[in-house]
Amino acid sequence: MKRRTFIQSLGLLSGSAFISLNSSALSGLRRSATVSGRVTASGRGIANVAVSDGYSVVLTDLSGRYTITPNEAAAFIFMSTPAGYEFKTDYNLASQYDRLGSRNEYDFQLTRLKRNDDRHNFIVWADPQIKTKGDAKEMMETSVPDVQALVKSMGNTPVHGIAVGDLVWDNHALFADYNEAVKQMGIPFFQALGNHDMDYRQGGDETSDKTFKQNYGPTYYSFNRGKAHYVVFDDVRYLGIERTYDGYISEQQLSWLEQDLKSVPTENLLFICLHIPVHNAVKNNAALYSLLKHYKNVHILSGHTHYSRNVQISENIFEHNHGTVCGAWWTGPVCSDGCPRGYGVYEVNGRDVKWYYKGTGQPKTHQVSLDVERSEKQVRLIANVWNYDPKWKVEYFADGKAMGAMEMTKGFDPECVRMYKGADMPKKRPFVEPHRTEHLFLAQLPASVRTVEILVTDRFGERYKIKKDV
Repeated sequence: MKRRTFIQSLGLLSGSAFISLNSSALSGLRRSATVSGRVTASGRGIANVAVSDGYSVVLTDLSGRYTITPNEAAAFIFMSTPAGYEFKTDYNLASQYDRLGSRNEYDFQLTRLKRNDDRHNFIVWADPQIKTKGDAKEMMETSVPDVQALVKSMGNTPVHGIAVGDLVWDNHALFADYNEAVKQMGIPFFQALGNHDMDYRQGGDETSDKTFKQNYGPTYYSFNRGKAHYVVFDDVRYLGIERTYDGYISEQQLSWLEQDLKSVPTENLLFICLHIPVHNAVKNNAALYSLLKHYKNVHILSGHTHYSRNVQISENIFEHNHGTVCGAWWTGPVCSDGCPRGYGVYEVNGRDVKWYYKGTGQPKTHQVSLDVERSEKQVRLIANVWNYDPKWKVEYFADGKAMGAMEMTKGFDPECVRMYKGADMPKKRPFVEPHRTEHLFLAQLPASVRTVEILVTDRFGERYKIKKDV
C-alpha cells in the first residue's frame, strides 16, 4: 500500500472506530456480559479460590473454573491468592489481578509453595513518604538493606511485605523509586493507598486513585497465607478540594468485604491493612467492626500518624498504628513520638501471631530508650516504650535494688524535643515538631543514686534492659 493511501485509511479507521464499535464488523472486540476463567497450578484446577471484580465475589469450582458478571464500573478482575501458593508478582510487586478489557476469559496460573506456609512472617511498612530523590536515596541506603538483612535472618520462612500507604509524598514520579526498593528487598509486597498517593484536581474520590491503580492495581483486595486472611483497604476519602480528605471506608468496600469473608473460617487470623487509623480517625469504623465481630483474632494494621500506638479495640480486635519508614519525614532517626524510624515485624504460626517493632539499623532488642536527667536534688528517669500495650511491664532499679513499676505518663520524648523542637528545627523540614505520646514512663530517685536500670517485659515474655551510670 502506498504511504498516502495507508495514512488516509488509518485516519478513516481512527475517526470512525469508536462510532462503529457496536457494528457487526467490530462486535468481536466487545466482551460478553459475563466473563470466565480458570485458576490452575501445573495445569490442574484449584477449587474454592475467591475471584472478584471488586463488587461481587465468586468461588472457583472443582476444576478451578469461575464465571462472573462484572459490574459496569469494575476495572479489574482479581483473585484472593489461596494459602499454599506463591504470590503472583511483577518485580516483587503483588500482581494477583488483571485489567478488564475486551477479553472474555481471564486465567490465573499459580505455583505451589515448596513448604507449608502455616508458619510465615510479614513486615509492615508505613509511610515511606519520599518527596525528593534525596529521600529516595536515603531509603535505599538505610531501610532497604535493613529489610534485606532481616529477611536473610529468617531463613526459609515465607516472608511478604505490606505497605500501608503514603508510598510517596505527592511526587508520583517517585513511585518508580519505591518500586525499585521493593524489587531490591526481594519479597512480595502488597500496597495500600495513602493520602499522599492520590491524584488531586481530577475530580472527586472516584478519580483520586487513578495513578495508584496504574501502578498497583485495585485499591482493595484480599489474599491468604497459611491460616491467615489478609484484606487491604482504601480508607482515604478525597473530598474534592485539594489535600482535603477524611478517614472513611466506602459502602462498596464494606459490601465487598462481607462477601469476601464468607469463605474465611472465623477462627483464622484476620489482618485488615489500611492507611488511616480506624480506632480514632475512620468515621464509619462501627460498620467495619460489625463485620469483624465474629472473627476471634483480628489485627488492624495502619500508618499515617508518624507515631506508634497500640489499641485494644475489643476482645477480638487489636489495632497497630505503626511508626514510619521515613521517621519524621526523613529529618532524623526517630518519629515524632521518639519511636525509631522502622517497621513492624509479624511472626505467624498457625492461628497465633507475635509481633515487634524493628528500628532501622537497630537490633530486635532495641525496644526502649532511656533518658536520665540529674539535678542537685534528684535523678529523673524517662523511658520511652514505643510498642507498649497494657500487657507489657516497665520496671526500674536503683543501685541494683528493685523499685517497682514506673509511672505511665503523657508527654514529649526528650530526644525528640532536642532534635525537632523549634521554629528552625530540623533544618531540612522545619515544620516537624515533637508529638505528645502516651508510651512514656517516669520515675524519680534521690540524687545519691549512682546506677539505674530499667527492665521492660513485652506481652510475649521477651525482656529488654538498659543500665546506666548516672
